[in-house]
Amino acid sequence: MDKISENRENLNELLKAQAHVWNHIFKFTHSMSLKCAVELGIPDIIQNHGKPMTVTQLVAALPTLNPTKACNIYRLKRILVHSGFFAQQKLSDDSQEDGYVLTNASRLLLKDNPLSVTPFLKAVLDPVLTKPWDFLGIWFQNNDYTPFDIAHGKTFWEYASHDPKLGNSFNEVMASDARLVSSVLIDKCKGTFEGLNSLVDNGGGTGTLGKAIADAFPNLECTVFDLPNVVADQDSGNLKYVGGDMFEDVPVADAVLLKSILHDWDDA
Repeated sequence: MDKISENRENLNELLKAQAHVWNHIFKFTHSMSLKCAVELGIPDIIQNHGKPMTVTQLVAALPTLNPTKACNIYRLKRILVHSGFFAQQKLSDDSQEDGYVLTNASRLLLKDNPLSVTPFLKAVLDPVLTKPWDFLGIWFQNNDYTPFDIAHGKTFWEYASHDPKLGNSFNEVMASDARLVSSVLIDKCKGTFEGLNSLVDNGGGTGTLGKAIADAFPNLECTVFDLPNVVADQDSGNLKYVGGDMFEDVPVADAVLLKSILHDWDDA
């Protein structure tokens, strides 16, 4: 390989490396653009339109949009098409604009979708939960338990217990995820519950998953076990709620279900 070709190859590799770094630097624009689209109600507007929707039609259908910002909706749509949340369709040969339609991913963001993951999106991208990431480097250098402790001066659970908005948001997140998981669990893993007479959903929150299991297997005695303030005033027919501390005692049952809780604790 001659010197010019070698330099050209090295330059190409350097540019690829720079692009890789830039892609990660600006990665947050994908999630924040998605959050913006949900806040503006764009998935529901396109769904209610009933057919591919142009940017011009979308702008006209956004009631709170500042007219001076209308030209930027096209840019927002471009990044969300690139991210796979919307797709473009040619309307006709003489059309000056393409139409936009939903994808399977954006259908999970519709308000009326029973399997909506919008609560998860809103909670994870809330400043309360994004701020701790600014302290990750500092966390590696001190004795704080989590970056959340540094950012807010208390643990997540302490913060949530004094902030109803965050506490309710967390419960909504767990419930929305449980609805999706339960639909798969009950359909694909029925054999798992065969031979069981009782089951405890440990850390089961407000009981969305437990209720689905209890309804699908009416002869199975189901108990939702969580902190007293979480299960307080919960009532769901054949589903039993028990409050307590799982590190002290867990209700006796044939099986214990652990869903999305092990990440909160260390190995010990």
